[in-house]
Amino acid sequence: MTVDLMWGVTMAGTVALVLGGGGARGLAHIHALKAFDDLGVRPTIVAGTSIGAILGACYCAGMSGAEIEDYALTRFEDRTQLIADAFKVRPDSFKSFLQDGGMRVGEFNLETVLSVFLPDRVPARFEDLPLPLVAVATEYHAAADAVLTSGDLRKAIAASAAIPAVFLPVAINGRYCIDGGATNPVPVNVVADQADHILAVDVSGGPVGNGGTRPTKVDAVSAFMQMMQMTMARQMSEAHDRSVLLRPGVNQFKTLDFLKVTEILTRTAPFRETVKAQLEEMLGNA
Repeated sequence: MTVDLMWGVTMAGTVALVLGGGGARGLAHIHALKAFDDLGVRPTIVAGTSIGAILGACYCAGMSGAEIEDYALTRFEDRTQLIADAFKVRPDSFKSFLQDGGMRVGEFNLETVLSVFLPDRVPARFEDLPLPLVAVATEYHAAADAVLTSGDLRKAIAASAAIPAVFLPVAINGRYCIDGGATNPVPVNVVADQADHILAVDVSGGPVGNGGTRPTKVDAVSAFMQMMQMTMARQMSEAHDRSVLLRPGVNQFKTLDFLKVTEILTRTAPFRETVKAQLEEMLGNA
């Protein structure tokens, strides 16, 4: 395939990339980013919800998929450094990061968390990104999408990823926002007129186990929410005939399983080839 390496342009058309919300499961998005890099293809625009907005911001800032992967591994594999970083976020509760074998953060200010954990290459404002990004949050009182494309970048992605009961709602232009997954977990619609094709990635987590196992209350509640998000994502993609929705194998992981970064990346590694094959099909049939 012949490729022109200008942003978003190939000999066969343009592609918008949409990265869905799903907490730690969203680390699998890194394989999609690496697939784009493998083929020398750049999306014309990136849209993201929650973890998709965070990783999208890193990619739009000019980091490669491999660089984002290295950064994530460095951040979450080194427990000593993780505790030191947690001190910077809230000294009196850093131990909660490692409770019960997973990251348990209470109700944190996500803007503060991102100020510590985001790579330095992520700029302060949308306008300074080399590649356009759309971050989608949920405007709480309106129960509607908040589509964010300009201004304070870190505040916007904090709003997009503000999981209720885990992170505090974030004020944007005087209105409080929570995690965008409440209304639009895979925001295909916000880039529908921005490219010839849309490649969307859903990292919701569905039920695990065999059909003969009764789910626990906790598992049932968690799966209930995730199944709703999967349904929303599927319906959103089906409503836009130029979009393709892909799902890596992330069902076994929980939203806050960031300390399992190596396992998540290892188990979902085949997704990189899945995305490459889909991109080649898209661009070959434009």
